[in-house]
Amino acid sequence: MVLKGDIMIKEKLSLVPQLPGCYLMKNKDNIIIYVGKAKKLKNRLSSYFRGTHTGKTAKLVSEIVDFDYIVVGSEIESLVLENNLIKQYDPKYNILLKDDKSYPYIELTNDKVFKLSIVRSINRKKNTNHLYGPYPNVTAARNIVNLLNRIYPLRKCSTYNKKPCLYYHIGECLGYCTNSYEKDKLLDMKNEIIKFLKGDHSIVTKKIKEEMYIESSLMHYEKAKELKELLDYIEVVLTKQQVEMGDNVDRDVFGYFTTKGYLSVQVFFIRGSKLIGKHSKIFPLIDDEVSSFTSYISTFYDKDIILPKEILIPSGINNELLSEYLNTKVLIPSKGSKKKIVDMACNNAEILLNEKFELIKKDEEKTIVANEELRNILNLDKLDRIEIFDNSNLFGSFNVSGMVVYIDGKEAKNEYRKFKITNDKNDDYGTMREVIYRRYFRVLKDNLNKPDLIIVDGATGQMNIARSVIESLKLNIPVVGLKKDDHHTTSALLAFDPIQEIKIDKDSNLFHYLERMQDEVHNFTINYHKKLRSKGSLESVLLNVSGIGEKRRLELLKKYRSVSKMKEATLEELESILPKKVAEDLSLYLKSLN
Repeated sequence: MVLKGDIMIKEKLSLVPQLPGCYLMKNKDNIIIYVGKAKKLKNRLSSYFRGTHTGKTAKLVSEIVDFDYIVVGSEIESLVLENNLIKQYDPKYNILLKDDKSYPYIELTNDKVFKLSIVRSINRKKNTNHLYGPYPNVTAARNIVNLLNRIYPLRKCSTYNKKPCLYYHIGECLGYCTNSYEKDKLLDMKNEIIKFLKGDHSIVTKKIKEEMYIESSLMHYEKAKELKELLDYIEVVLTKQQVEMGDNVDRDVFGYFTTKGYLSVQVFFIRGSKLIGKHSKIFPLIDDEVSSFTSYISTFYDKDIILPKEILIPSGINNELLSEYLNTKVLIPSKGSKKKIVDMACNNAEILLNEKFELIKKDEEKTIVANEELRNILNLDKLDRIEIFDNSNLFGSFNVSGMVVYIDGKEAKNEYRKFKITNDKNDDYGTMREVIYRRYFRVLKDNLNKPDLIIVDGATGQMNIARSVIESLKLNIPVVGLKKDDHHTTSALLAFDPIQEIKIDKDSNLFHYLERMQDEVHNFTINYHKKLRSKGSLESVLLNVSGIGEKRRLELLKKYRSVSKMKEATLEELESILPKKVAEDLSLYLKSLN
Protein backbone atom coordinates (compact mmCIF):
# COMPACT_ATOMS: atom_id res chain seq x y z
CA MET A 1 0.00 0.00 0.00
CA VAL A 2 1.40 3.40 -1.00
CA LEU A 3 0.23 6.36 1.03
CA LYS A 4 -0.99 9.37 -0.95
CA GLY A 5 -1.41 12.47 1.15
CA ASP A 6 -2.32 13.19 4.75
CA ILE A 7 -5.76 11.56 4.48
CA MET A 8 -4.31 8.14 3.67
CA ILE A 9 -1.74 8.49 6.46
CA LYS A 10 -4.44 9.34 8.97
CA GLU A 11 -6.55 6.40 7.84
CA LYS A 12 -3.72 3.94 8.36
CA LEU A 13 -2.70 5.51 11.69
CA SER A 14 -6.28 5.17 12.96
CA LEU A 15 -5.90 1.38 12.75
CA VAL A 16 -2.68 1.21 14.80
CA PRO A 17 -3.28 -0.15 18.36
CA GLN A 18 -1.88 1.24 21.61
CA LEU A 19 0.26 -1.86 22.14
CA PRO A 20 4.01 -2.57 22.26
CA GLY A 21 5.71 -3.47 19.01
CA CYS A 22 8.01 -2.46 16.17
CA TYR A 23 7.40 -0.27 13.14
CA LEU A 24 9.11 -0.24 9.74
CA MET A 25 9.27 2.96 7.71
CA LYS A 26 9.44 2.62 3.89
CA ASN A 27 10.39 4.97 1.07
CA LYS A 28 8.88 5.30 -2.41
CA ASP A 29 10.86 2.25 -3.61
CA ASN A 30 9.30 0.14 -0.84
CA ILE A 31 12.71 -0.09 0.87
CA ILE A 32 12.77 -0.14 4.66
CA ILE A 33 14.70 2.94 5.75
CA TYR A 34 14.09 2.88 9.51
CA VAL A 35 13.07 0.38 12.18
CA GLY A 36 11.90 1.51 15.61
CA LYS A 37 10.16 0.15 18.68
CA ALA A 38 7.51 1.60 20.97
CA LYS A 39 5.68 0.80 24.17
CA LYS A 40 2.58 2.29 22.53
CA LEU A 41 2.76 2.00 18.75
CA LYS A 42 -0.05 4.44 17.95
CA ASN A 43 1.49 7.29 19.94
CA ARG A 44 4.96 6.78 18.52
CA LEU A 45 3.89 6.48 14.89
CA SER A 46 1.56 9.47 15.15
CA SER A 47 4.44 11.60 16.45
CA TYR A 48 6.23 11.31 13.10
CA PHE A 49 3.31 12.77 11.16
CA ARG A 50 2.37 15.73 13.36
CA GLY A 51 4.17 18.91 14.30
CA THR A 52 7.51 19.98 12.88
CA HIS A 53 10.79 18.09 12.93
CA THR A 54 14.41 19.10 12.52
CA GLY A 55 17.68 17.49 11.47
CA LYS A 56 17.74 13.83 10.57
CA THR A 57 14.18 13.23 11.83
CA ALA A 58 12.88 15.75 9.28
CA LYS A 59 14.94 14.06 6.54
CA LEU A 60 13.54 10.65 7.53
CA VAL A 61 9.94 11.88 7.59
CA SER A 62 10.36 13.50 4.15
CA GLU A 63 11.21 10.09 2.67
CA ILE A 64 8.45 8.05 4.36
CA VAL A 65 5.60 7.02 2.02
CA ASP A 66 4.45 3.90 3.86
CA PHE A 67 4.90 2.00 7.11
CA ASP A 68 4.24 -1.42 8.57
CA TYR A 69 4.08 -2.46 12.20
CA ILE A 70 4.32 -5.68 14.21
CA VAL A 71 2.54 -6.04 17.54
CA VAL A 72 4.31 -8.04 20.28
CA GLY A 73 3.45 -9.07 23.82
CA SER A 74 5.91 -6.99 25.82
CA GLU A 75 8.62 -4.33 25.71
CA ILE A 76 11.40 -6.91 25.88
CA GLU A 77 9.93 -8.67 22.84
CA SER A 78 9.87 -5.35 20.96
CA LEU A 79 13.53 -4.70 21.83
CA VAL A 80 14.57 -8.17 20.64
CA LEU A 81 12.49 -7.85 17.47
CA GLU A 82 13.84 -4.35 16.74
CA ASN A 83 17.45 -5.52 16.85
CA ASN A 84 16.68 -8.58 14.71
CA LEU A 85 14.88 -6.45 12.10
CA ILE A 86 17.76 -3.97 11.99
CA LYS A 87 20.22 -6.82 11.38
CA GLN A 88 17.94 -8.25 8.70
CA TYR A 89 17.22 -5.06 6.73
CA ASP A 90 20.18 -2.81 7.66
CA PRO A 91 18.01 0.33 7.26
CA LYS A 92 19.59 3.54 6.08
CA TYR A 93 18.68 5.63 9.13
CA ASN A 94 19.45 2.94 11.71
CA ILE A 95 23.00 2.82 10.35
CA LEU A 96 23.49 6.30 11.80
CA LEU A 97 23.19 4.77 15.29
CA LYS A 98 25.72 2.03 14.57
CA ASP A 99 29.03 2.06 16.39
CA ASP A 100 31.77 -0.01 14.74
CA LYS A 101 34.42 0.76 17.33
CA SER A 102 36.22 -2.29 18.73
CA TYR A 103 38.71 -2.44 21.58
CA PRO A 104 41.83 -4.49 22.29
CA TYR A 105 41.99 -6.98 25.15
CA ILE A 106 45.02 -8.61 26.74
CA GLU A 107 44.79 -12.38 26.50
CA LEU A 108 46.54 -14.64 28.97
CA THR A 109 46.57 -17.77 26.84
CA ASN A 110 45.29 -21.04 28.24
CA ASP A 111 48.31 -23.02 27.00
CA LYS A 112 50.48 -25.29 29.12
CA VAL A 113 53.05 -22.49 29.06
CA PHE A 114 50.98 -19.32 28.85
CA LYS A 115 51.92 -16.11 27.06
CA LEU A 116 50.47 -12.62 26.78
CA SER A 117 49.01 -11.35 23.53
CA ILE A 118 46.73 -8.56 22.33
CA VAL A 119 43.44 -9.55 20.67
CA ARG A 120 40.53 -7.65 19.14
CA SER A 121 38.15 -10.29 17.84
CA ILE A 122 36.76 -11.88 20.99
CA ASN A 123 33.46 -13.27 19.67
CA ARG A 124 35.27 -16.38 18.49
CA LYS A 125 36.60 -17.01 21.99
CA LYS A 126 34.40 -19.53 23.78
CA ASN A 127 36.04 -18.77 27.13
CA THR A 128 36.55 -15.09 27.86
CA ASN A 129 37.70 -15.56 31.46
CA HIS A 130 41.33 -15.21 30.34
CA LEU A 131 40.71 -11.83 28.60
CA TYR A 132 41.39 -8.54 30.40
CA GLY A 133 40.23 -5.14 29.26
CA PRO A 134 38.96 -3.44 27.18
CA TYR A 135 41.86 -0.99 26.81
CA PRO A 136 41.36 2.41 25.14
CA ASN A 137 43.76 1.57 22.29
CA VAL A 138 46.40 -0.90 21.15
CA THR A 139 49.24 1.30 22.47
CA ALA A 140 47.86 1.20 26.02
CA ALA A 141 47.45 -2.60 25.86
CA ARG A 142 50.91 -3.05 24.34
CA ASN A 143 52.51 -0.94 27.10
CA ILE A 144 51.02 -3.27 29.72
CA VAL A 145 52.18 -6.40 27.86
CA ASN A 146 55.69 -4.97 27.42
CA LEU A 147 55.84 -4.02 31.10
CA LEU A 148 54.85 -7.53 32.23
CA ASN A 149 57.25 -9.14 29.74
CA ARG A 150 60.00 -6.92 31.14
CA ILE A 151 59.30 -7.93 34.74
CA TYR A 152 58.49 -11.61 34.23
CA PRO A 153 60.47 -14.13 32.09
CA LEU A 154 57.43 -15.11 30.01
CA ARG A 155 57.22 -17.17 26.85
CA LYS A 156 57.65 -14.86 23.85
CA CYS A 157 57.62 -17.21 20.85
CA SER A 158 54.46 -18.41 19.12
CA THR A 159 56.00 -21.83 18.41
CA TYR A 160 58.61 -23.68 20.40
CA ASN A 161 62.11 -23.46 18.92
CA LYS A 162 64.51 -26.38 18.88
CA LYS A 163 66.98 -24.52 21.08
CA PRO A 164 66.83 -21.53 23.49
CA CYS A 165 66.64 -18.15 21.78
CA LEU A 166 68.07 -14.74 22.65
CA TYR A 167 65.36 -14.05 25.28
CA TYR A 168 66.59 -17.07 27.29
CA HIS A 169 70.20 -15.90 27.20
CA ILE A 170 69.34 -12.38 28.42
CA GLY A 171 67.14 -13.73 31.22
CA GLU A 172 63.75 -12.75 29.76
CA CYS A 173 62.57 -16.35 29.23
CA LEU A 174 62.90 -19.53 31.33
CA GLY A 175 63.70 -21.65 28.29
CA TYR A 176 60.35 -23.35 27.99
CA CYS A 177 61.46 -25.10 24.80
CA THR A 178 64.03 -27.05 26.84
CA ASN A 179 61.29 -28.21 29.26
CA SER A 180 63.65 -27.51 32.18
CA TYR A 181 61.67 -24.70 33.79
CA GLU A 182 60.11 -24.85 37.28
CA LYS A 183 56.38 -25.42 36.92
CA ASP A 184 55.62 -23.96 40.37
CA LYS A 185 57.44 -20.76 39.44
CA LEU A 186 55.38 -20.52 36.25
CA LEU A 187 52.14 -20.91 38.25
CA ASP A 188 53.23 -18.19 40.72
CA MET A 189 53.96 -15.83 37.82
CA LYS A 190 50.55 -16.52 36.33
CA ASN A 191 48.73 -15.74 39.58
CA GLU A 192 50.70 -12.50 40.08
CA ILE A 193 50.02 -11.37 36.50
CA ILE A 194 46.28 -12.08 36.88
CA LYS A 195 46.22 -9.93 40.04
CA PHE A 196 47.97 -7.13 38.16
CA LEU A 197 45.56 -7.32 35.21
CA LYS A 198 42.65 -7.20 37.65
CA GLY A 199 43.99 -3.97 39.16
CA ASP A 200 46.23 -5.09 42.07
CA HIS A 201 49.62 -3.54 41.27
CA SER A 202 51.23 -4.08 44.69
CA ILE A 203 53.22 -7.25 43.91
CA VAL A 204 54.61 -5.90 40.64
CA THR A 205 55.45 -2.55 42.22
CA LYS A 206 57.32 -4.31 45.04
CA LYS A 207 59.32 -6.41 42.54
CA ILE A 208 60.35 -3.34 40.55
CA LYS A 209 61.43 -1.44 43.67
CA GLU A 210 63.54 -4.36 44.91
CA GLU A 211 65.25 -4.78 41.53
CA MET A 212 65.76 -1.01 41.22
CA TYR A 213 67.54 -0.80 44.61
CA ILE A 214 69.76 -3.78 43.70
CA GLU A 215 70.79 -2.24 40.38
CA SER A 216 71.41 1.11 42.04
CA SER A 217 73.62 -0.44 44.74
CA LEU A 218 75.64 -2.12 41.97
CA MET A 219 75.99 1.32 40.33
CA HIS A 220 74.05 0.14 37.29
CA TYR A 221 72.40 3.53 37.07
CA GLU A 222 71.04 3.20 33.52
CA LYS A 223 69.31 -0.02 34.52
CA ALA A 224 68.00 1.59 37.72
CA LYS A 225 66.68 4.55 35.73
CA GLU A 226 64.82 2.22 33.37
CA LEU A 227 63.20 0.49 36.36
CA LYS A 228 62.29 3.88 37.86
CA GLU A 229 60.46 4.77 34.64
CA LEU A 230 58.52 1.50 34.84
CA LEU A 231 57.61 2.31 38.44
CA ASP A 232 56.47 5.80 37.48
CA TYR A 233 54.29 4.35 34.72
CA ILE A 234 52.47 2.16 37.25
CA GLU A 235 52.18 4.76 40.00
CA VAL A 236 51.47 7.82 37.83
CA VAL A 237 49.60 6.43 34.82
CA LEU A 238 47.81 3.38 36.22
CA THR A 239 47.19 4.38 39.83
CA LYS A 240 45.48 7.64 38.83
CA GLN A 241 42.78 5.53 37.20
CA GLN A 242 41.55 4.50 40.64
CA VAL A 243 37.78 4.94 41.10
CA GLU A 244 36.28 4.77 44.59
CA MET A 245 33.53 2.19 44.15
CA GLY A 246 34.00 0.17 47.35
CA ASP A 247 34.40 -3.15 45.51
CA ASN A 248 36.23 -4.82 42.62
CA VAL A 249 33.19 -5.51 40.42
CA ASP A 250 33.71 -5.16 36.66
CA ARG A 251 31.19 -2.61 35.44
CA ASP A 252 30.45 -0.27 32.53
CA VAL A 253 28.95 3.15 33.13
CA PHE A 254 26.76 4.87 30.50
CA GLY A 255 25.85 8.54 30.37
CA TYR A 256 24.21 10.68 27.69
CA PHE A 257 23.29 14.22 26.72
CA THR A 258 21.14 15.61 23.90
CA THR A 259 20.90 19.02 22.27
CA LYS A 260 20.33 20.56 18.82
CA GLY A 261 19.28 17.24 17.30
CA TYR A 262 22.26 15.18 18.48
CA LEU A 263 22.77 12.41 21.04
CA SER A 264 26.13 12.23 22.81
CA VAL A 265 27.02 9.00 24.64
CA GLN A 266 29.88 8.43 27.10
CA VAL A 267 30.91 4.98 28.35
CA PHE A 268 33.39 4.29 31.18
CA PHE A 269 35.01 0.85 31.45
CA ILE A 270 35.75 0.14 35.13
CA ARG A 271 37.71 -3.01 35.95
CA GLY A 272 38.96 -3.81 39.44
CA SER A 273 38.02 -0.33 40.75
CA LYS A 274 40.06 1.28 37.97
CA LEU A 275 38.89 3.32 35.01
CA ILE A 276 40.87 1.50 32.32
CA GLY A 277 39.20 3.08 29.30
CA LYS A 278 36.35 5.16 27.98
CA HIS A 279 34.41 5.50 24.78
CA SER A 280 32.37 8.35 23.36
CA LYS A 281 30.13 8.72 20.32
CA ILE A 282 27.88 11.42 18.87
CA PHE A 283 24.88 10.54 16.68
CA PRO A 284 22.17 12.51 14.91
CA LEU A 285 18.95 12.08 16.92
CA ILE A 286 16.21 10.38 14.89
CA ASP A 287 13.91 8.91 17.55
CA ASP A 288 13.31 10.30 21.05
CA GLU A 289 16.41 10.39 23.25
CA VAL A 290 15.36 7.64 25.69
CA SER A 291 14.53 5.17 22.92
CA SER A 292 17.73 5.98 20.99
CA PHE A 293 19.91 5.66 24.10
CA THR A 294 18.25 2.35 25.05
CA SER A 295 18.76 0.98 21.53
CA TYR A 296 22.42 2.03 21.60
CA ILE A 297 23.11 0.17 24.86
CA SER A 298 21.22 -2.92 23.68
CA THR A 299 23.48 -3.25 20.61
CA PHE A 300 26.71 -2.04 22.23
CA TYR A 301 27.78 -5.57 23.18
CA ASP A 302 27.06 -7.07 19.76
CA LYS A 303 30.63 -6.14 18.85
CA ASP A 304 33.88 -7.38 20.38
CA ILE A 305 33.17 -6.10 23.90
CA ILE A 306 32.77 -8.43 26.87
CA LEU A 307 29.60 -7.89 28.88
CA PRO A 308 30.51 -6.85 32.47
CA LYS A 309 28.84 -8.09 35.63
CA GLU A 310 27.15 -4.73 36.18
CA ILE A 311 26.04 -1.75 34.08
CA LEU A 312 25.18 1.66 35.54
CA ILE A 313 22.84 4.02 33.68
CA PRO A 314 21.15 7.36 34.44
CA SER A 315 17.57 7.75 35.63
CA GLY A 316 14.71 7.81 33.15
CA ILE A 317 15.88 4.68 31.30
CA ASN A 318 14.15 1.31 31.69
CA ASN A 319 16.91 -0.61 33.47
CA GLU A 320 14.76 -3.73 33.95
CA LEU A 321 14.21 -3.96 30.20
CA LEU A 322 17.94 -3.72 29.49
CA SER A 323 18.80 -6.11 32.31
CA GLU A 324 16.49 -8.76 30.88
CA TYR A 325 17.69 -8.21 27.32
CA LEU A 326 21.44 -8.21 28.13
CA ASN A 327 21.12 -10.87 30.85
CA THR A 328 23.24 -8.88 33.29
CA LYS A 329 22.62 -6.51 36.18
CA VAL A 330 21.65 -2.99 35.03
CA LEU A 331 21.25 -0.44 37.83
CA ILE A 332 20.14 3.19 38.19
CA PRO A 333 22.07 4.45 41.23
CA SER A 334 20.39 7.15 43.31
CA LYS A 335 23.27 8.10 45.62
CA GLY A 336 26.87 7.46 46.59
CA SER A 337 29.90 6.76 44.41
CA LYS A 338 27.89 4.93 41.75
CA LYS A 339 25.58 7.92 41.24
CA LYS A 340 28.64 10.17 41.13
CA ILE A 341 30.30 8.17 38.35
CA VAL A 342 27.06 8.11 36.29
CA ASP A 343 26.79 11.90 36.66
CA MET A 344 30.41 12.17 35.57
CA ALA A 345 29.64 10.15 32.43
CA CYS A 346 26.67 12.41 31.62
CA ASN A 347 28.78 15.54 32.20
CA ASN A 348 31.49 14.18 29.90
CA ALA A 349 28.87 13.47 27.23
CA GLU A 350 27.66 17.09 27.48
CA ILE A 351 31.18 18.55 27.33
CA LEU A 352 32.04 16.40 24.31
CA LEU A 353 28.94 17.44 22.36
CA ASN A 354 29.45 21.13 23.12
CA GLU A 355 33.10 20.91 22.04
CA LYS A 356 32.41 18.95 18.86
CA PHE A 357 29.17 20.60 17.73
CA GLU A 358 30.74 23.22 15.43
CA LEU A 359 33.05 20.60 13.92
CA ILE A 360 30.06 18.33 13.30
CA LYS A 361 28.15 21.11 11.55
CA LYS A 362 31.16 21.94 9.35
CA ASP A 363 31.58 18.26 8.49
CA GLU A 364 27.90 18.10 7.51
CA GLU A 365 28.33 21.09 5.23
CA LYS A 366 31.27 19.36 3.51
CA THR A 367 29.47 16.03 3.14
CA ILE A 368 25.69 15.86 3.59
CA VAL A 369 24.95 19.38 2.36
CA ALA A 370 27.34 19.00 -0.61
CA ASN A 371 25.77 15.63 -1.43
CA GLU A 372 22.31 17.23 -1.38
CA GLU A 373 23.53 20.02 -3.67
CA LEU A 374 24.80 17.41 -6.15
CA ARG A 375 21.43 15.62 -6.00
CA ASN A 376 19.61 18.84 -6.85
CA ILE A 377 21.95 19.70 -9.74
CA LEU A 378 21.44 16.25 -11.27
CA ASN A 379 17.65 16.28 -10.60
CA LEU A 380 17.80 12.95 -8.74
CA ASP A 381 15.05 11.74 -6.42
CA LYS A 382 17.65 10.48 -3.95
CA LEU A 383 21.42 10.26 -3.68
CA ASP A 384 22.28 7.90 -0.84
CA ARG A 385 24.98 5.84 -2.54
CA ILE A 386 27.65 6.87 -5.06
CA GLU A 387 30.14 4.51 -6.72
CA ILE A 388 33.15 6.09 -8.45
CA PHE A 389 35.73 4.36 -10.69
CA ASP A 390 39.31 5.02 -11.79
CA ASN A 391 41.77 3.02 -13.94
CA SER A 392 45.54 2.68 -13.81
CA ASN A 393 48.23 0.92 -15.86
CA LEU A 394 51.92 1.14 -16.72
CA PHE A 395 52.31 1.16 -20.52
CA GLY A 396 49.54 -1.42 -20.66
CA SER A 397 51.00 -3.64 -17.90
CA PHE A 398 49.42 -4.34 -14.52
CA ASN A 399 46.10 -2.97 -15.73
CA VAL A 400 43.75 -2.35 -12.77
CA SER A 401 40.62 -0.47 -11.72
CA GLY A 402 39.41 0.71 -8.35
CA MET A 403 35.94 1.52 -7.04
CA VAL A 404 35.24 3.61 -3.95
CA VAL A 405 31.83 4.10 -2.39
CA TYR A 406 30.27 7.12 -0.69
CA ILE A 407 27.15 6.70 1.43
CA ASP A 408 25.36 9.87 2.55
CA GLY A 409 28.42 11.90 1.60
CA LYS A 410 31.01 9.84 3.49
CA GLU A 411 33.49 7.14 2.53
CA ALA A 412 32.26 3.57 3.08
CA LYS A 413 35.71 1.95 3.02
CA ASN A 414 34.46 -1.58 3.68
CA GLU A 415 32.57 -1.30 0.35
CA TYR A 416 35.65 -0.43 -1.75
CA ARG A 417 36.57 -2.93 -4.47
CA LYS A 418 39.68 -3.69 -6.58
CA PHE A 419 39.62 -5.11 -10.12
CA LYS A 420 42.54 -6.76 -11.90
CA ILE A 421 41.75 -6.24 -15.59
CA THR A 422 42.11 -9.29 -17.84
CA ASN A 423 42.94 -7.25 -20.95
CA ASP A 424 46.58 -6.32 -20.20
CA LYS A 425 47.10 -3.51 -22.69
CA ASN A 426 46.81 0.26 -22.81
CA ASP A 427 43.10 0.53 -23.60
CA ASP A 428 41.17 2.93 -21.32
CA TYR A 429 37.85 2.26 -23.05
CA GLY A 430 38.30 -1.51 -22.88
CA THR A 431 39.23 -1.26 -19.20
CA MET A 432 36.17 0.86 -18.44
CA ARG A 433 33.91 -1.55 -20.35
CA GLU A 434 35.26 -4.56 -18.43
CA VAL A 435 35.14 -3.07 -14.94
CA ILE A 436 31.63 -1.62 -15.30
CA TYR A 437 30.30 -4.88 -16.72
CA ARG A 438 31.95 -7.02 -14.01
CA ARG A 439 30.73 -4.78 -11.22
CA TYR A 440 27.09 -4.44 -12.25
CA PHE A 441 26.67 -7.97 -13.54
CA ARG A 442 27.70 -8.98 -10.02
CA VAL A 443 25.23 -6.46 -8.55
CA LEU A 444 22.41 -8.05 -10.54
CA LYS A 445 23.55 -11.64 -9.96
CA ASP A 446 23.98 -11.32 -6.18
CA ASN A 447 21.23 -8.72 -5.65
CA LEU A 448 23.67 -6.19 -4.16
CA ASN A 449 22.82 -2.59 -3.32
CA LYS A 450 22.62 -0.53 -6.50
CA PRO A 451 24.10 2.98 -6.44
CA ASP A 452 22.00 6.06 -7.10
CA LEU A 453 24.87 7.49 -9.17
CA ILE A 454 27.98 6.20 -10.97
CA ILE A 455 30.92 8.58 -11.43
CA VAL A 456 33.75 7.76 -13.82
CA ASP A 457 37.00 9.62 -13.37
CA GLY A 458 37.17 10.50 -17.04
CA ALA A 459 35.61 12.52 -19.81
CA THR A 460 32.97 11.91 -22.48
CA GLY A 461 34.50 8.73 -23.94
CA GLN A 462 34.61 6.83 -20.63
CA MET A 463 31.12 8.09 -19.76
CA ASN A 464 29.64 6.79 -23.01
CA ILE A 465 31.29 3.37 -22.54
CA ALA A 466 29.97 3.11 -18.97
CA ARG A 467 26.48 4.21 -20.04
CA SER A 468 26.35 1.65 -22.85
CA VAL A 469 27.25 -1.17 -20.45
CA ILE A 470 24.67 -0.05 -17.88
CA GLU A 471 22.05 0.13 -20.63
CA SER A 472 22.95 -3.36 -21.91
CA LEU A 473 22.37 -4.72 -18.39
CA LYS A 474 18.97 -2.97 -18.39
CA LEU A 475 19.86 -0.93 -15.31
CA ASN A 476 18.57 2.57 -14.74
CA ILE A 477 21.56 4.20 -13.03
CA PRO A 478 22.75 7.67 -14.08
CA VAL A 479 26.43 7.97 -15.07
CA VAL A 480 28.40 11.22 -14.83
CA GLY A 481 32.03 12.10 -15.44
CA LEU A 482 34.63 14.42 -13.98
CA LYS A 483 36.50 16.51 -16.54
CA LYS A 484 40.07 17.60 -15.75
CA ASP A 485 41.93 20.67 -16.97
CA ASP A 486 45.48 20.93 -18.30
CA HIS A 487 46.80 20.81 -14.72
CA HIS A 488 45.02 17.47 -14.16
CA THR A 489 42.61 18.94 -11.60
CA THR A 490 38.82 18.77 -11.62
CA SER A 491 37.35 21.50 -13.81
CA ALA A 492 33.75 20.46 -14.51
CA LEU A 493 31.02 17.89 -13.99
CA LEU A 494 29.76 16.10 -17.11
CA ALA A 495 26.13 14.96 -16.93
CA PHE A 496 22.75 14.50 -18.66
CA ASP A 497 21.93 13.22 -22.15
CA PRO A 498 23.07 14.80 -24.39
CA ILE A 499 26.13 15.44 -22.21
CA GLN A 500 26.40 18.90 -20.70
CA GLU A 501 29.40 20.48 -19.02
CA ILE A 502 28.43 21.87 -15.60
CA LYS A 503 30.85 24.39 -14.12
CA ILE A 504 31.26 24.17 -10.34
CA ASP A 505 32.47 27.06 -8.19
CA LYS A 506 35.97 26.04 -7.06
CA ASP A 507 35.39 27.59 -3.63
CA SER A 508 32.16 25.67 -3.03
CA ASN A 509 31.61 22.67 -0.77
CA LEU A 510 30.37 20.71 -3.80
CA PHE A 511 33.61 21.26 -5.72
CA HIS A 512 35.71 20.11 -2.76
CA TYR A 513 33.36 17.13 -2.30
CA LEU A 514 33.87 16.00 -5.90
CA GLU A 515 37.60 16.65 -5.63
CA ARG A 516 37.81 14.50 -2.46
CA MET A 517 36.02 11.66 -4.22
CA GLN A 518 38.32 11.95 -7.20
CA ASP A 519 41.45 11.92 -5.00
CA GLU A 520 40.13 9.02 -2.95
CA VAL A 521 39.47 6.72 -5.91
CA HIS A 522 42.73 7.75 -7.57
CA ASN A 523 44.85 7.00 -4.48
CA PHE A 524 42.99 3.73 -3.83
CA THR A 525 43.59 2.55 -7.41
CA ILE A 526 47.22 3.69 -7.56
CA ASN A 527 48.04 1.89 -4.30
CA TYR A 528 46.57 -1.32 -5.69
CA HIS A 529 48.51 -0.81 -8.91
CA LYS A 530 51.78 -0.34 -7.00
CA LYS A 531 51.10 -3.45 -4.95
CA LEU A 532 50.59 -5.55 -8.07
CA ARG A 533 53.70 -4.08 -9.69
CA SER A 534 55.72 -4.89 -6.57
CA LYS A 535 54.37 -8.43 -6.49
CA GLY A 536 55.04 -8.80 -10.21
CA SER A 537 58.63 -7.60 -9.73
CA LEU A 538 59.09 -10.09 -6.91
CA GLU A 539 57.78 -12.93 -9.07
CA SER A 540 60.28 -11.95 -11.78
CA VAL A 541 63.13 -12.01 -9.27
CA LEU A 542 62.18 -15.46 -8.01
CA LEU A 543 61.99 -16.84 -11.56
CA ASN A 544 65.64 -15.83 -12.08
CA VAL A 545 66.96 -17.99 -9.22
CA SER A 546 67.30 -21.72 -9.86
CA GLY A 547 65.96 -24.12 -7.28
CA ILE A 548 62.82 -22.06 -6.51
CA GLY A 549 59.81 -24.00 -7.76
CA GLU A 550 56.18 -22.98 -7.73
CA LYS A 551 55.52 -24.12 -4.14
CA ARG A 552 58.53 -22.28 -2.70
CA ARG A 553 57.79 -19.22 -4.84
CA LEU A 554 54.26 -19.02 -3.42
CA GLU A 555 55.58 -19.33 0.15
CA LEU A 556 58.06 -16.49 -0.44
CA LEU A 557 55.43 -14.30 -2.12
CA LYS A 558 53.05 -14.86 0.79
CA LYS A 559 55.69 -14.06 3.41
CA TYR A 560 57.53 -11.08 1.86
CA ARG A 561 55.13 -9.59 -0.77
CA SER A 562 57.79 -7.20 -2.18
CA VAL A 563 61.44 -7.11 -3.26
CA SER A 564 62.30 -4.51 -0.62
CA LYS A 565 60.93 -6.68 2.20
CA MET A 566 62.78 -9.73 0.90
CA LYS A 567 66.03 -7.75 0.77
CA GLU A 568 65.66 -7.09 4.50
CA ALA A 569 65.41 -10.82 5.27
CA THR A 570 68.43 -12.54 6.83
CA LEU A 571 69.97 -15.66 5.32
CA GLU A 572 68.59 -17.69 8.25
CA GLU A 573 65.07 -16.43 7.53
CA LEU A 574 65.35 -17.40 3.86
CA GLU A 575 66.63 -20.84 4.89
CA SER A 576 63.37 -21.44 6.77
CA ILE A 577 61.76 -21.81 3.32
CA LEU A 578 64.67 -22.65 1.00
CA PRO A 579 67.62 -25.08 1.06
CA LYS A 580 70.83 -23.41 2.22
CA LYS A 581 72.45 -23.21 -1.23
CA VAL A 582 69.29 -21.81 -2.87
CA ALA A 583 68.88 -19.28 -0.04
CA GLU A 584 72.50 -18.13 -0.55
CA ASP A 585 71.96 -17.77 -4.30
CA LEU A 586 68.79 -15.74 -3.73
CA SER A 587 70.52 -13.53 -1.17
CA LEU A 588 73.38 -12.81 -3.61
CA TYR A 589 70.92 -12.09 -6.44
CA LEU A 590 68.97 -9.66 -4.27
CA LYS A 591 72.18 -7.81 -3.35
CA SER A 592 73.04 -7.50 -7.02
CA LEU A 593 69.79 -5.57 -7.59
CA ASN A 594 70.97 -2.57 -5.50
